[in-house]
Amino acid sequence: MSKTRTPTFAQLRAYVALVEHRHFRDAAAALHMSQPALSGAVAALEEALDAQLVERTTRKVIITPLGERVAAHARRVLGGMQALTEEVEAARRPFTGPLHLGVIPTVAPYLLPTVLNLARGRYPDLDLHVHEERTHQLLDGLATGRLDLLLLALPAGAGMADIPLFEEDFVLVTPPDHPLAGRADVPRDVLLDLDVLLLEEGHCLRDQALDLCREVGAEPGATRAAGLSTLVQLVAGGLGVTLLPATALDVETSRSDRLAATRFAAPAPGRRIGLTHRPGSARTEEYRRFAQDLREALRPLPVRLLS
Repeated sequence: MSKTRTPTFAQLRAYVALVEHRHFRDAAAALHMSQPALSGAVAALEEALDAQLVERTTRKVIITPLGERVAAHARRVLGGMQALTEEVEAARRPFTGPLHLGVIPTVAPYLLPTVLNLARGRYPDLDLHVHEERTHQLLDGLATGRLDLLLLALPAGAGMADIPLFEEDFVLVTPPDHPLAGRADVPRDVLLDLDVLLLEEGHCLRDQALDLCREVGAEPGATRAAGLSTLVQLVAGGLGVTLLPATALDVETSRSDRLAATRFAAPAPGRRIGLTHRPGSARTEEYRRFAQDLREALRPLPVRLLS
């Protein structure tokens, strides 16, 4: 029969500190406990698991290979416990404590000023942390608990809860001497005759632009860019045209006088932006209220708000 017993939270906390500092004195100081108490907690963990996790020498601490694997599990357990207590506290007092918000790169530069102003003015006790990542990274972070809430293009993915915020049109950006420059009624099939520049793989805006090109039978250009700012500079340099979401238009076209905006005829192609969170989260009502407040703050932008 196995001799292992379930480790305690205190034992795991002491062990992770030792792994991080590789010194009993420094680890004990970091936890504000005595060195004998920390040493006893680590020894008790080894006894509970019936395994050697640490090699003790006169000069340094060596973590065994098994000890490194145990440390990885211990960090996840401690992180889960912290997430649990934070979620309970947030449910008791909405808009307090940490909130990790993930945002896609084609939204972050254009909406974050509004989001941050709202958070500072309306929720002064909220400790907001912003993470700009691509969609698949954000969804992975949400699923694992690294992130709490996402701001991205909808639908986000199966198994997540979406809160729509707004819809926005795509705008065709061309050089100013292009035959389509400045028009406000072009059909989608004009893309058939254009060299449409796209973002590199991994951006949801790239996928949406590809879908639009496929819809009309157009072949996009071979040039790729890491961000919207690079795309518009390529357009300014005469390498083709591109599609921008309406919220990005003023910011990106102001960087050069070699850019012009062209609007599609109704119904214009576009995208839907919203918030996504884990279903069943204790902060669901908080997120819904945040969405309601954010919609009001977004009224000055060129978008169609959704309820």
